[in-house]
Amino acid sequence: MEKIRLGIIGVGVQGSNYTRFILEGKVKNMMIGAFCDIDPAKKKMCAEAYPDIPFFDHYMDMLNSGEVDAIVTTVPHYLHPEIGIEALKREIHILVEKPAGVYTKQVKELNKFAVSKPELTFAVFFNQRTNPLYQKVKELIDNGDIGAIRRTNWIITTWWRSQAYYDQSEWRATWGGEGGGVLVNQAPHQIDLLQWICGMPKKVYANIKYGFQRNIPVEDEVTALIDYRNGATGVFVTCTHDILGTDRFEILGDKGKIVVDNSKKITIKRLHKPESEMSDSLSWEESKNLMKDIGPSGIYSEETFEFQSVWGQQHITILENFAANILDGTELIAPGSDGIHGVALANAIHLSSWLGKEVELPIDDDLFLEELTKKIEAEKQMTVKN
Repeated sequence: MEKIRLGIIGVGVQGSNYTRFILEGKVKNMMIGAFCDIDPAKKKMCAEAYPDIPFFDHYMDMLNSGEVDAIVTTVPHYLHPEIGIEALKREIHILVEKPAGVYTKQVKELNKFAVSKPELTFAVFFNQRTNPLYQKVKELIDNGDIGAIRRTNWIITTWWRSQAYYDQSEWRATWGGEGGGVLVNQAPHQIDLLQWICGMPKKVYANIKYGFQRNIPVEDEVTALIDYRNGATGVFVTCTHDILGTDRFEILGDKGKIVVDNSKKITIKRLHKPESEMSDSLSWEESKNLMKDIGPSGIYSEETFEFQSVWGQQHITILENFAANILDGTELIAPGSDGIHGVALANAIHLSSWLGKEVELPIDDDLFLEELTKKIEAEKQMTVKN
């Protein structure tokens, strides 16, 4: 196999971007094997723009065609596990878009089936893991540069969406169509990065507003309090109505602090001595003098790292890594089995809000699905009345 024949299931914004990257020769060892979409307009467009590439109206027809070696699922979230399992059954490699699914129970089914097909490549499209900035943050944490984590704070409100965005399609920002709002649509990358860098929490307590500033039934405002397994705490804030937007990620440790601004700049302050050591060894007078006479700069060193964002390169890197794993076993940047973690954390945040109490991880998969089903049924009733 010289090049991987990729089947693109869903020729929307992302599917069209991947098509362009591949056809422009930006993705090594990959070509487009076929397209699939249920929209007749997409079929017409592909017939005119790519007449030599097969097009299928249903993903099962593509999977049975023999035209593809691998697929990417740029489709509604609920379909990712279903399509992934059917592809694996037919010895087809899968690259699942984020999130890996809407609820943990279905993602676990995909992961379990993937284990039975170890010869096939199973990856998830967490392209932010290829971002050199976040790779640097993870390296700093893994190397213990700031010691044990004490607190995390991430305000990521740069997801502004107008009402017109939500009014484009009936399925958009619905429980039945997308399975939620900002947590499952805009913020899955940050949710994945948070657990990838800092680890999975032990407990979550959430305050969520549904249709707070937009006419939608799902969440457009989220504040979640996180309790890590070592006693550290965190706050995660996201929304889609802040037109000014903030992207600031802070990680406080025993030996310093990391601050990420706008996903472009890292500032790391390394304490000369761990905070606990200073607290235990200094008298009150020495403590007052330390802050008054020497100032904070006397107790830490500071280093900054600047990064430039190259749009599209992160997606290209994931596609290339996916192809390389199929061809020569190159280690995956984002193994498909990792997709469960972000879904579990998002589910915990939702469930905490629905139950009005703190929720422990791992969550009760059946309880979450039961509560989600209630939301979907209520949504259907509301639609009928309208």
